[in-house]
Amino acid sequence: MKTEAVHYHNIKVNGLNIFYREAGPEDAPVVLLLHGYPTSSFMFRNLIPELSKKYHVIAPDLPGFGYSDAPANDQFDYTFDNLAKTMQLLIDELALKRFAIYVFDYGAPVGFRLMLANPEKITGIISQNGNAYEQGLSKGWNPIQKYWQDPSPENRNDLKEFVSLKSTKFQYFEGASDPALIAPETYTLDQHFLDRPGNVEIQLDLLKDYRTNVALYPKFQSYFRAYKPQLLVVWGSEDPYFLPAGAEACKKDNPDAIVKFYKTGHFALETHVKEISQDILNFLAGLPQ
Repeated sequence: MKTEAVHYHNIKVNGLNIFYREAGPEDAPVVLLLHGYPTSSFMFRNLIPELSKKYHVIAPDLPGFGYSDAPANDQFDYTFDNLAKTMQLLIDELALKRFAIYVFDYGAPVGFRLMLANPEKITGIISQNGNAYEQGLSKGWNPIQKYWQDPSPENRNDLKEFVSLKSTKFQYFEGASDPALIAPETYTLDQHFLDRPGNVEIQLDLLKDYRTNVALYPKFQSYFRAYKPQLLVVWGSEDPYFLPAGAEACKKDNPDAIVKFYKTGHFALETHVKEISQDILNFLAGLPQ
């Protein structure tokens, strides 16, 4: 089948302009792609053409990221609850009745909130380094957890390095199986958006609020046990932030989960898009519609 063209849209939800990419036959099963930090739906630029041959793919930019609105943090409450609320309104506005969901990094706590709120809509879940278990958090989270325990101006200021180009490139290159496959426009575009006036404060607010995601882990895990959703876990095993133990733990609550590791880093699609897209297509083919 031919690759479907990607269309670029904007829609107003929750008082914000939300940008999203859309491709694939309109009458095909829907796959919703949720990106993570510090990127945007641009991270799916190579995956969308593969999936859209058979599926209707929608990939939004979260508020504060990519081409979606990024109001100052005194104008918009940058919490994961509010990001999920915005994505829920997008789902409602687009009248998505049934869909599979792909979650990555920050997209996981957003997507898992949507999962809790829409069990009847979710046909399947693909988690790519999207953590829901404390054992999946590496020591790289220690400075952030310190800020959770003591949200002082000093501890907040110490995290500003996390929004630097050095840190952004680290997330792309650390553990990557072949660094020459990392396209420079990835981290360059991410950093362009991170460097917008006021964006550092947005990201520090989200780092602070990430503690609410850890607090919700038991609810996510309970969902996996109760609903036994069809679950594909595709994981860059060398991710410096989310450990393989976070992927393996899924099978404790959902024994039929499919867990696959790729010897690469956080942004596994940059080095293994062909393998991952084929695994996803095989998984999607077995989902109820």
